[in-house]
Amino acid sequence: MDGAEPDSKSATAVLMADMGRRAKAAARVLAVATTAAKNAALIAAAAAIRAHTAAIKAANVTDVTAGQAKGLSAALLDRLELTDSRIKAMAQGLEDIAALPDPVGTTLAEWTRPNGLKISRVRTPLGVIGVIYESRPNVTADAGGLSIKAGNVCILRGGSESLNSSRAIQACLRQGLEAAGLPVDAIQMVPTADRAAVGEMLTMTRYIDVIVPRGGASLVERIMRDSRVPTFQHLIGLCHTYIHAAADPDKARHIVLNAKMRRTGVCGATETLLVDAAVAAKLLPPILDDLIAAGCEIRGDEAVQKLDGRAKPAVPSDWDTEYLDAILSVKVVANLDAAIAHITAHGSEHTEAIITEDTAAAERFMDALDSAIVLHNASTQFADGGEFGMGAEIGIATGKLHARGPVGVEQLTTFKYKVRGTGQVRP
Repeated sequence: MDGAEPDSKSATAVLMADMGRRAKAAARVLAVATTAAKNAALIAAAAAIRAHTAAIKAANVTDVTAGQAKGLSAALLDRLELTDSRIKAMAQGLEDIAALPDPVGTTLAEWTRPNGLKISRVRTPLGVIGVIYESRPNVTADAGGLSIKAGNVCILRGGSESLNSSRAIQACLRQGLEAAGLPVDAIQMVPTADRAAVGEMLTMTRYIDVIVPRGGASLVERIMRDSRVPTFQHLIGLCHTYIHAAADPDKARHIVLNAKMRRTGVCGATETLLVDAAVAAKLLPPILDDLIAAGCEIRGDEAVQKLDGRAKPAVPSDWDTEYLDAILSVKVVANLDAAIAHITAHGSEHTEAIITEDTAAAERFMDALDSAIVLHNASTQFADGGEFGMGAEIGIATGKLHARGPVGVEQLTTFKYKVRGTGQVRP
């Protein structure tokens, strides 16, 4: 009908295609931007975040208040909240990214063929990155900052619950780009909460080079199932800590409490604790005391329940659950082999830790498990790009192609071959 408004799906498709075109245009500029210009954008963006802390907090209060009214869980509200320290950390993260070496243009390998052709493999930007995330507004700064440094452009689709906070942060990033003379379209944010926008992003093979999902299992499962654009896989963070028979009791007690309770809503939080039967009676009671005193619910097998009557009986699904909350599954296992078998059967190949003074056992544990991150005598909460010295991360990839573990600046690049000749032709 003449003059009729387009339906919401058509309007969203038009909107997303326009964003894609602008992103591709900006990507051509970012791909050849100088290191100085990219760093200037990051430093200016960090300054803008500090200068607009009050505005970011006000936007965040709006989001948190709405989230409370919707009945979001404590874990989701914790992910959503932006405190002064978290805002300061976002700004510092951008400056840390600026201080990193620029990966673009780095020669990874070079050689000369017998015919005189000189071949080099050189890092290049991925192009346009689509980031789909839920209640973590800090992802806006991390994804934007890493993309800029690696010469990429990103299209951000934050969850409706964090939309105001994310927009406030995005405005600071765009202010940084403008100050550095780079196109502000390098950091775009989908302006609608319409879920059809996600569907459009998953089919935008003409404009988006890779999709990075950050959210709950249902969101990530949908993206992995439906996306025609390549994705960085990260389904869930079902992380394990194993206390070996040769564990130091004090280290075990300190590490386990941190691994579970430092922040329960992050993907690197330990969800299942495994304890060697040889030391369970001695080491487990004080650890459970610490956890329960900190507000953690314990779900244990029969052996754990015998050691502490406060433990609730674990059911089979507990060994396969990423709680993202103050709940911990605890199981007594026969030995190292049993611990490895349990993790192999129930883990998500994200992050696992062993606590032991036996270095041979530690090496066997780290070699046998096919997880993206394995730790010895350290908290699983170190599963974070910032803690790896990457400045920040755009996520933890658990797939095996292209990127694995924390996705930082280097992981947001690909490579091309440059071949230099002197007139050679192929016979």
